[in-house]
Amino acid sequence: MDKLIIDPEFRDKIPPLTEEEFTLLEENILTDGAVFSPLIVWDNIILDGHNRYEIIQRHPELTYAVQKLPIDNRYEAIAWICKHQLGRRNLTPQQKKYLIGQRYEAEKKAYGANDGFRGNQHSCVVSDQIGHLPDTKNTRAQIAEETHTSQGYVQRANYYAKGVDAAEEVLPGIKQEILTGAIKPTETAVAAVAKAEPEERPKLAAALKVTKDGRANRSKKPQPAYHKAPPIPSKRAEIQKIAEISAEMERPRFLVTEDSMLHSLEGEVGSFIELCDHFFREYPRLLSDDLYKREIIRIMQTLKQYIVTIEGGNEK
Repeated sequence: MDKLIIDPEFRDKIPPLTEEEFTLLEENILTDGAVFSPLIVWDNIILDGHNRYEIIQRHPELTYAVQKLPIDNRYEAIAWICKHQLGRRNLTPQQKKYLIGQRYEAEKKAYGANDGFRGNQHSCVVSDQIGHLPDTKNTRAQIAEETHTSQGYVQRANYYAKGVDAAEEVLPGIKQEILTGAIKPTETAVAAVAKAEPEERPKLAAALKVTKDGRANRSKKPQPAYHKAPPIPSKRAEIQKIAEISAEMERPRFLVTEDSMLHSLEGEVGSFIELCDHFFREYPRLLSDDLYKREIIRIMQTLKQYIVTIEGGNEK
């Protein structure tokens, strides 16, 4: 059996399987008597196939294959993982946004801050496999085109992914809650965690679990228990965390400026557009049926009139 390496950073980019999904995968593999999908590795580090490798370790009699990618560095590896995972059909909107943001950050570092290509002949091969075209389009535009989003969405996804990771650092387990939709904080609120000073982050991360009316910010749908879920902190750790958050709440709030308000407004508008796109995809009759479409336009006219009011074209 190959001695492959599980890198926690690489593994955590991949949406985990539920216990039920993992069990079904194991049963199917045992029925087949082999692992048909190869394990994808870079320098003996697994990029895709963590669950399959765990099953192989449990059942060493299984036959399997390993495919090695000629990747040049860790950033290219992360970019490959994110793009590969974005091809899955069962991603939540939050998982998709997180992966797009992580891919953008990784490719910026892999190919240079100016979106130019850096590397050797091996990098060229991986660039083709990743789908990146550094000689013709910049990183953000390329990712937006491949994921059928916009450059603005990719940029916001980058802020969102950083916010998710920053929240996870100070409040372990919240990443899983956010990405599965167990809690539904706004994109702006999530991004704000990474932009805040370190001492402000515990309070902002905790606030992601609470709605504006003070209720728990949780989905009404039951959430699955995940295979290899993050460890639950001890009671003592929870009490300490609550004490820290309470102490932080006593401190003066950070200065809010017009620039920060503009950024928040931009994020909220982007989230609204994303929500509309989601509705139109899930309920196509909203646009294909003339009656529904007229109602959509009527509702949107409120926003149009508001813009006219701001521009001074209509007195209240």
